[in-house]
Amino acid sequence: MICREFEIVSRQEPIPGVFDYKIHCPELVAEASPGQFVHIRCGERSLRRPISICALDRGTGELRLVFEVRGEGTRELSHLAAGDRMDILGPLGHGFELLDPGARAVVVGGGIGTPPLLEVARHYGERCQAILGFRSVKNVILDQDFASACGTVVCTDDGSWGVRGTVLPALEAALQGFCPQIVYACGPKPMLKGIQELCARYPVRCQLSLEERMGCGVGACLVCACKTRAEDGQENYAHVCKDGPVFEAQSVVFE
Repeated sequence: MICREFEIVSRQEPIPGVFDYKIHCPELVAEASPGQFVHIRCGERSLRRPISICALDRGTGELRLVFEVRGEGTRELSHLAAGDRMDILGPLGHGFELLDPGARAVVVGGGIGTPPLLEVARHYGERCQAILGFRSVKNVILDQDFASACGTVVCTDDGSWGVRGTVLPALEAALQGFCPQIVYACGPKPMLKGIQELCARYPVRCQLSLEERMGCGVGACLVCACKTRAEDGQENYAHVCKDGPVFEAQSVVFE
């Protein structure tokens, strides 16, 4: 785990309220894996903000973070510009388990839950299908990045871009026709619950990346507790920051 300030290489705002940063931090990039996150200090605020890792460039040592402004902390963070320094703690949490690149995989992202899946899609390349869901064309992000890595289907609730509807019909079609060995997903809980049920029905192994409010980011507080079920059926509480954010789908209990 590393905690220090790193220089921002670039800052973009692909759509209003969503920011795309590249930070030069080769030491952190060398340790990180897809699905992990970093904890970032936002000005003088006492609590850091967790941001999922979007991409890792081992060659340049650049970390890519894509996040949405959801409060004063991320708003303050979004004011940083290229050349400024970002105070980062990480990498944190357990990431996705990547199979051999020859395996077939499907990644399913919903809204701002899409960024953590880009590096997974790049791992599998043409052996991967990406299914990305958004409210409308105004909310679509990273579609070109995914399209350059693998086959991609974009779904919008209102049909203003790609396929009309949620990601679930597209995922079911992929489970029937593409026959992946594993599914990875990140997004809103109702979407993840639907994916969990679909993958159990077929059945296909699935890993879910959960989004929860966090305090410490290292498992010392109880802010990000989530209910899980062990193989013997016993229900317990896990920390998303320490035990996750990635969990096997069948172990997650959605209330």
